[in-house]
Amino acid sequence: MNHWMLLVSVLLLSFVGTAALRRYAIARSVMDIPNQRSSHSTPTPRGGGVAIVAAFLLAMPLAYGLDLVSFEMVVGSLGACGLVAVIGFLDDHGHIAAKWRLLGHFAAAAWGLFWLGSSPQLVLFGSTYDLSGLGYLLAALYMVWMLNLYNFMDGIDGLASLQAITVCAGSCVLYLSYGLGQMIWGPILLALAVLGFLCWNFPPARIFMGDAGSGFLGLQLALLSLHGMNAAPIMLWGWIILMGCFIVDATFTLVRRLIRGEKVYEAHRSHGYQYASREYGRHRPVSLAIAAINLFWLLPVAAWVVLGGLDAVLGVVIAYTPLLCLAVKFKAGQRE
Repeated sequence: MNHWMLLVSVLLLSFVGTAALRRYAIARSVMDIPNQRSSHSTPTPRGGGVAIVAAFLLAMPLAYGLDLVSFEMVVGSLGACGLVAVIGFLDDHGHIAAKWRLLGHFAAAAWGLFWLGSSPQLVLFGSTYDLSGLGYLLAALYMVWMLNLYNFMDGIDGLASLQAITVCAGSCVLYLSYGLGQMIWGPILLALAVLGFLCWNFPPARIFMGDAGSGFLGLQLALLSLHGMNAAPIMLWGWIILMGCFIVDATFTLVRRLIRGEKVYEAHRSHGYQYASREYGRHRPVSLAIAAINLFWLLPVAAWVVLGGLDAVLGVVIAYTPLLCLAVKFKAGQRE
């Protein structure tokens, strides 16, 4: 198998797998039934994200055989992200108590960090710091938060898929610009796995991702960003800027709900993107707008930081300020 066969196979496996999962979900009544907190109005099959998981995780050992990705990346992804996908799949088909889900999420993060290869490093104001044990703790919290915020943000058609694809595409631009072309294969394989699913999930969606897919994507993106940091510590900031739309909306909403004393683990419709989709009456313009922000605003700022033209912290402030303004404009976290 050569590079091109691998790429085409990932896309086709995801596309065909999603179609099969849709038929399975309909036959087994694995449906997302609309309620007062839903952003859709018709019963829709869910669990299609399993196709993303299968396509990507099956491709990783093959990519290693072609010398495209590292052994640590393969084992870390298979163990950590595979575990999260299983937890999400079981939760999609029944219910797992929040405390057990969280325990599983931290176990997955620990596995991924074990295979990271070196302790996390942080670039601050031009200097690089090896945070040792504190770095592992912060990295674990970062991974679990990314996993859960992706679950929170997977609420309208096409949004989580377009976010993953544009973030992965942006990271490839950063790697190539920085001279780390060997790092692009993980993001490319993930983007193709998501693209096959997006063909079925683009508004109006014919199947939803489900927790198995959204949790997997959140953790996998976090893991890819940490491996990017190992190649060049400044890359972590590039990834954090690229993922800004989800980070800002989810975090801003969570903080406002915490301040009001609400139970943050309960379902709600108070994210900024949810208010925006109700204001415009459709999902498509919101999902496409976020993809455009990723490519035409966040990517240039991330490149400016990674290539040394702008301090990382200042770059995050510049990138996130308009996103915070949008969160306020669209009432993120405001009581419904």
